[in-house]
Amino acid sequence: MTLRIPKVELPTEMSENMIKQLGAVPEPVEVVWHSPEVATSNLEFSARLSEWDAADASLKSFAHMAVAAQVGCSWCLDVGYFQAQNQNLDLAKASQVPRWRESEVFTPLERDVLEYAEAMTNTPPTVTDELYASLLERLGPAAMVELTAYIAFVNMATRNNNANGVTSQGFSDACEIPLATRPEKSGVAATA
Repeated sequence: MTLRIPKVELPTEMSENMIKQLGAVPEPVEVVWHSPEVATSNLEFSARLSEWDAADASLKSFAHMAVAAQVGCSWCLDVGYFQAQNQNLDLAKASQVPRWRESEVFTPLERDVLEYAEAMTNTPPTVTDELYASLLERLGPAAMVELTAYIAFVNMATRNNNANGVTSQGFSDACEIPLATRPEKSGVAATA
């Protein structure tokens, strides 16, 4: 896939800051910068998300990558794995998110979070009362609300990147453990 809309040059200071943080300017920002208001709002909300701390960072990271794998956003999966490394999360687990159903590295809670992320991503969503109640009981209300909002935001971001034709920039190439690929048949309900 190629970009469906050309990248726009960002203000110099912004580009330099992103290069310091990530080693490159993220293509989704360069694409969305056609509307600086949309891009700025997206960046500001993303920054606010990183401040949330009611839900465990690894659970949110795994959820992000599960959504990206399901939607097919190679950019989000790529940068999500790279960020997991930078946050000192378990890379062996993070690398297995695309094939979490077949992998034996995840705890029951992590598996339920991955299932929840995919259920929220399905069109229409397939979240069950039982799954939600089970997570709520183990995470508590604040973490459950945070996790749900986080997954909803990631759905917006992954779908935005896909629609704009944004693909992997190779951020995960810096990671020691190769990122697993999603199996052909994952048992996930079809999405529209």
